[in-house]
This record gives sequence, C-alpha cells and structure tokens, in this order.
Amino acid sequence: MRSNAIRSNLLVPEVREVMDIRQASDYLGISSDTLYKYASEGFVPAFKLGNRWRFKRSRLDEWMDRQSDQHAASADPLQKKPVRPAF
Repeated sequence: MRSNAIRSNLLVPEVREVMDIRQASDYLGISSDTLYKYASEGFVPAFKLGNRWRFKRSRLDEWMDRQSDQHAASADPLQKKPVRPAF
C-alpha cells in the first residue's frame, strides 16, 4: 500500500504555495514568457524576491476566480486582457 502512495507522488508534481515563474506558468498553463510579461505589467498578482518573480498559489487562485467572474459578466467575450491606456 505504501509503495502505491510513493509511486502516485512521483506522477503528480508538487504544487507549492510560493512558485517561481516556471512553476507558476505550468500551473496556469501558459508560457513563461507570457507570465513574465503579465507580471511585469501587473496583470497577475506577483512579487519580486531579489530580482526574481514569485507567485503565491492562493493569490493566483483568487485572481483566476475574479477573471472567470469578470469573463462571465463581460459583454465582450473576445477581450482576454485589459488594455492599458497609452500615456
């Protein structure tokens, strides 16, 4: 029984509370380059630890919930990302 539990842990990657950009991009199902851009623009909740982006899983989950709620209520279903005004 114990060997089955160990084997199942090898198949499922561990999802940590604080993730680096690679782990977070895998979690969200987007490329690292896209996530880096979104973090730099403030579109996704992220913070820097030193010079590296970090992402809290719980904050990303909350953000995804808000995004799905906004998408459901949106009049324009094709808009994927808010457009920032040019200055």
